[in-house]
Amino acid sequence: MKKKLLDEINYPSDLKKFKKTDLKQIAVELREELIDAVSVTGGHLGAGLGVVELTIALHYVFDTPKDRLVWDVGHQAYPHKIITGRKQKIRTLRKGGGLSGFTKRSESEYDPFGAAHSSTSISATLGMAVAKSLSKNSNKVVAVIGDGAMSAGMAYEAMNNAGAMKSNLIVILNDNDMSIARPVGAMSSYLARLLSGKTYFSFRETVKLITSAFSKRFKDKAGKAEEFIRDIVSGGTLFNELGFHYIGPIDGHDFDVLVPVLNNVKNSKYNGPILIHLITKKGKGYKPAEDSGDKYHGVSKFDVITGKQSKPKSDTPSYTKVFANTLVKHAENDSKIIGITGAMPSGTGMDIFAKKFPDRMFDVGIAEQHGVTFAAGLATEGYKPFAAIYSTFLQRAYDQVVHDVAIQSLPVRFAIDRAGLVGADGPTHAGAFDITYLCTLPNFVVMAASDESELVKMVNTAVSINDKPSAFRYPRGNGLGIKLPEINETLEIGKGKIVKKGNKVALLSFGARLQECLNASNKLDAQGISTTVADARFAKPLDKKLILDLAINHEVLITIEEGSIGGFGSHVFQLLSERGVLDKGLKIRSMILPDKFIDQDTPENMYKTAGLDSESIEQKVLSVIKSNVVLPKTKQIR
Repeated sequence: MKKKLLDEINYPSDLKKFKKTDLKQIAVELREELIDAVSVTGGHLGAGLGVVELTIALHYVFDTPKDRLVWDVGHQAYPHKIITGRKQKIRTLRKGGGLSGFTKRSESEYDPFGAAHSSTSISATLGMAVAKSLSKNSNKVVAVIGDGAMSAGMAYEAMNNAGAMKSNLIVILNDNDMSIARPVGAMSSYLARLLSGKTYFSFRETVKLITSAFSKRFKDKAGKAEEFIRDIVSGGTLFNELGFHYIGPIDGHDFDVLVPVLNNVKNSKYNGPILIHLITKKGKGYKPAEDSGDKYHGVSKFDVITGKQSKPKSDTPSYTKVFANTLVKHAENDSKIIGITGAMPSGTGMDIFAKKFPDRMFDVGIAEQHGVTFAAGLATEGYKPFAAIYSTFLQRAYDQVVHDVAIQSLPVRFAIDRAGLVGADGPTHAGAFDITYLCTLPNFVVMAASDESELVKMVNTAVSINDKPSAFRYPRGNGLGIKLPEINETLEIGKGKIVKKGNKVALLSFGARLQECLNASNKLDAQGISTTVADARFAKPLDKKLILDLAINHEVLITIEEGSIGGFGSHVFQLLSERGVLDKGLKIRSMILPDKFIDQDTPENMYKTAGLDSESIEQKVLSVIKSNVVLPKTKQIR
């Protein structure tokens, strides 16, 4: 069996030992390794397949990790991981104790910046470039950003800043959708090499030197002539206006173009930011991916030969589909209902809504800030916008939620998907903070679904709330198989319910941990500890009567939520403190997500780590019952 070239590459220093003519074969082998690894682990495949040649060329030309290389989002970084010391662990990708599905500083010195949320790379590398300038360090800084990530305002804010500062920063725009490019051919590749070479840079500086000795009128004309020529050959008007030297578009799969251009840029004396516009093919080199509508962006385990994914079968619908189908039913009766998402139509179920109502669903791109204020504008005109956004991405629009929605008490409805822990996507995508950051806001209604039936009722309720903003959160994954109610069944605002009655211990659940509370209560009942289980439903407004009744009529009260400190439990404590209940001997505890970021693992293991599984709830109750802590009386200060 012929030895693979990739077998000899563990780090970029090994890659540099090969001739440029070997790079095509290395690309073939790296693509094969990537496909084989992801077929075992699942993950983001299409984007990585599209940047195999770019990954090799970057590490071949630049001196990483001294030269900083930052991958935006991280979806495209799997090939990078394979050739930067992590090849032997690549089949642990997204598993407990294994490699992260994104770039991670603690994982490798070749990951100078952790990513997972889109459109941060240019800002981060600009910071690095300025730091190197202040430190008199001549190493290069490179950001690789996809064309989808360029829909976020943050990317343009960074480019505007970089252009104004004339920072020595290299940005590679990976355009894999032909969305902003002319067709790639021999002429554009030639021009890219020309525009990145010393001849053009020298000519440009020479023009500046010559025109500086003449009148302003002559300089203006000379400058306009150069700009006219550049616009004809490059098409980079937007980037030029932002202060970037634009090169491209070029074929991102052609080493005969990539390597010379990157070498020219690396060795140029140009003072200012440079943008290289690449055209790549997402899913390249793997026919099932190339033929797929989403180019195998995110996949489960699959058969390499057929491309068939082994998605786990379930007899119950996902929470996402329950939400989407319920909203569609309402929209059939109410033309004022609008769907909004931020580049996640399939992830949020808004693709289902869009098929039925294409004129009433708006994908605003990776622009959550804009999306929230856009929804607020719709609400001012009497429409009923539903902004379906992952909890982790809604964080990016918190100021807009506060200022543009809450202060004006506009009835924007937030459908918060992926609330809580999310398994293989790890801490960057966990919905840990939305309870806390929404419950602090006046004028808000905050709900959490304990099962799919409750989710339907919360969608119904949100439709009927016309004088203030509302939010309902629900987890990733499938429901429990419960029969769904009709769309006319709503909840009384701020009203929870008793699910199971007892008299010694009360478990007050907010959200999808209710079933674990019931499992724990059954174990406690078997030990002679009579346990009540209640579903709070609302974190804001609280069901004060329910909470006070539970506190007064039980020895122990424990709140359970899949969120950070400062959320539902904190508001319950505040209520009981104000009402003086805590002074009467009640033993109260709050079970929340721990004060740490939990790495990727199976959901079951993550809940054990977080202490939010049924066993942890049972043990918490037993430890509280056994505790006899008495607070000392405080001396009065006169």
